[in-house]
Amino acid sequence: EFGMEPGSIVTGKMAAALRRLGFNYVFDTDWSADLTIMEEGTELLGRIGKVLAGDKTAKLPIFTSCCPGWVSFYEKNFPDMLEYPSTAKSPQQMFGAIVKSYWAEKNIVDPNNIYCVSVMPCIAKKYEASRIEFSMDSNYDVDYVITTRELIKIFQDSNIDLKSLEDEKIDKVMGEYSGAGIIFGRT
Repeated sequence: EFGMEPGSIVTGKMAAALRRLGFNYVFDTDWSADLTIMEEGTELLGRIGKVLAGDKTAKLPIFTSCCPGWVSFYEKNFPDMLEYPSTAKSPQQMFGAIVKSYWAEKNIVDPNNIYCVSVMPCIAKKYEASRIEFSMDSNYDVDYVITTRELIKIFQDSNIDLKSLEDEKIDKVMGEYSGAGIIFGRT
């Protein structure tokens, strides 16, 4: 959309562009994808351990719960098998929960004053963010989801040329991410 080669890494340019739109902080959900990998992996190992120990109630296989389209499909079509998907939240939802709890506490920010906006490639993420189980006292983990297509239009309408921007740093939630989340997201 901005005259760059497909697959170009634009993380720093996105940080710059989002700050020009007025965002105070710009984080990367790759960090919370690492959390999801660890949670789902731990849950899988736990289930395998139970099966090996002879626990007949342990359910395998385990399905990822990261895709809200998949989760909705599964809930509607296989309600008798809801013990198979992972109980882990998606990276988007883990991130929202962490930023409104741990990050807010560490930075002395009232969670009610945090408006968490996700930029996601899939419109189903809007539905996911609106699920009541991802809120506490009517404060949702993720307040709003903008699709990448919507963000491109916002940039264009705001005369922000992503290609011409100098890279800016992403804000840190709790340090660096491993990069495994990028691989996880592409599989």
